[in-house]
Amino acid sequence: MRVGNEELELKDRLNLIETMIAEGRRTTESYGWTFVLWGVAYFAAIAWSNLSHYYLAWPITMVGACVLMTLIIWRKRRNCGYRTSNTTKRAIWATWAAMGISAFVILDALGFSYRMDQHAYPHVFMAVMATLLATANAASSIILKWKLQFACAAVWWATVVVCCFGTARQSSIAFLAAMFLCQIVFGVYLMIREARARREGAHHA
Repeated sequence: MRVGNEELELKDRLNLIETMIAEGRRTTESYGWTFVLWGVAYFAAIAWSNLSHYYLAWPITMVGACVLMTLIIWRKRRNCGYRTSNTTKRAIWATWAAMGISAFVILDALGFSYRMDQHAYPHVFMAVMATLLATANAASSIILKWKLQFACAAVWWATVVVCCFGTARQSSIAFLAAMFLCQIVFGVYLMIREARARREGAHHA
């Protein structure tokens, strides 16, 4: 009987882990719009910085995107009850929050210090940003056992290598391509999965 109880307990723990992972994936899907938002914000900041006022483009764009995201999350939590209710969800939230704060600090610091010059250390800047994004995606994918998100991390790591060894043009192309694939395309994919899950839930209900 004792062996049987231990087996049941082990199965219960495994089921709990699988349930938490599934809930973590659903939470990530529900925040797919944030991937798209920040992808668009990065493209807007890059375009603005290349046109004029490079030292204002990144701080203003990042602050604006942060405020907009905060307002949307606040409204969703108020209307839909977005909550981090288990360890997996809190781990995912903490991973992306830490990455976001780090990116926010470095982008605003470089911008307000007038060192976000498009001619000054572009390789280093893009390599740092790609590393932050790769780390957040990798940590999230490992927690959620999500191969597709780990592929996004791999794309960002490849971008880091290109930024360190490639030309300025190659680095820019690699960074923009990774931003499009890993932020906008992946974010739209998450939004589609969430919408599909809602339709299925409504159908079963």
